[in-house]
Amino acid sequence: MKLRLEENSLRLRLSEEEVAQFASTGRVAYTIAFGPTPTQTLEYALEKLPAAAEATAVQLRYAAGALAVEVPAALAEEWTSTEKNGFSTQILVAEGQQLRILVEKDLDCRH
Repeated sequence: MKLRLEENSLRLRLSEEEVAQFASTGRVAYTIAFGPTPTQTLEYALEKLPAAAEATAVQLRYAAGALAVEVPAALAEEWTSTEKNGFSTQILVAEGQQLRILVEKDLDCRH
């Protein structure tokens, strides 16, 4: 899964295998090490929210060393089971400041 951060946007691109993993498990995650200790890592993930959560919008969860894009169950199902290439949203992160989140299938990529 490719992570791209640029100005006020976050983009995730998933390979065909990663889309299949997300469809079956509800989660795809990777960890990047920036140093030798566990506190010097960044884990980034795409996670499906439980259907019981009744969430209707994409959410972002961030804590030191961990970033997760959380997708409502209905949207996750639609995205993984159809030809729909991606989805995007804007999240208000501070007064007057929004973060654009874009999640896409990177089906031509074979990595």
